[in-house]
Amino acid sequence: MRAQGPAEEERSPRPEVLRRRRDFMRVSRVGARLAMPAFTLQAAPRDGDEAPARFGLTVTKKTAGAVGRNRIRRRLREALRLGGALGAKPGRDYVFVARSATLAADFSDLVAQMTEGLAKLNDRGAAKPRRKQEDRPREP
Repeated sequence: MRAQGPAEEERSPRPEVLRRRRDFMRVSRVGARLAMPAFTLQAAPRDGDEAPARFGLTVTKKTAGAVGRNRIRRRLREALRLGGALGAKPGRDYVFVARSATLAADFSDLVAQMTEGLAKLNDRGAAKPRRKQEDRPREP
């Protein structure tokens, strides 16, 4: 017997997701980064692509045990589905790197942080590449 839930028409569409390691690495390498209390948000533009925004989640072993990591993933996915993805710009990839504070954070705070983080990164312009360590000017 299925549990009663919202009708399919009422549910928010599931956001597009990043699936390949090379996409995660590209976002980490060339994208802009923003630290929030529950996660770090990374964003990078896609080359000449105006498709819907894609999202990826990273939850490392140092964050929590297996049960905690799965719970963090479920919370972030649901927060993204319920409204966190509204501020995302098409043609960009976003990666959320979870922190252990994600488990203890209020769910409404999690959604608010996602919305705020996406807005800040979009204002800042995620198209600006970060400078690598070897590209920085050296002090004499």
